[in-house]
Amino acid sequence: MARPRKFDDARVLDAAMDTFWRNGYEATSTRDLSDRTELGPSSLYNAFGDKHQLYLKSLRKYYETATAEQAAVLQGPGPVKDRVRELLADAIDADLSGTDRPGCFAINAAIERASSDPDVRAEVRRNFAAVEEALRETLAHGQRSGEIDPTRDAETLARQVLSTYYGLRVLARVQDDRQVLMSIVENLLDGL
Repeated sequence: MARPRKFDDARVLDAAMDTFWRNGYEATSTRDLSDRTELGPSSLYNAFGDKHQLYLKSLRKYYETATAEQAAVLQGPGPVKDRVRELLADAIDADLSGTDRPGCFAINAAIERASSDPDVRAEVRRNFAAVEEALRETLAHGQRSGEIDPTRDAETLARQVLSTYYGLRVLARVQDDRQVLMSIVENLLDGL
């Protein structure tokens, strides 16, 4: 008979995701993961697989939490441009908050691992695709309501906003002036 687990899977996965987010994949050691999750290496890997599998599960957790929150902002009430502004401003504020979680975990994974790891690339694409689809739906709604230029392709507009969103997340690492970053947001919104 198997012994029951004496730990909370969700808490352990949150701690692992936080560790990968702060350190990146390559710089995260087994010791780092054990220290943060408060599990020994064998218990950790018996429950969640090796480091690579734990990283993929962390990216899936990010999709279920942060990516879902981004989509929820876009699907919320209010004028379309206000929802897009909120999405971008929330990202800027998170990135300028001074926390130890630099940027967006999915972007970090894309930069560090996606080009060399097809499993990570698939998870990152899933994250990006979900935000892009939420943007496309939101902008199409704005076109139907007359708030967004109806002559432009909603998918192309969504990709433009998405590239600005991800660009801002990277730029915020070196540009800590919120006003400068928000001026990019306002310029984007004016062009919709």
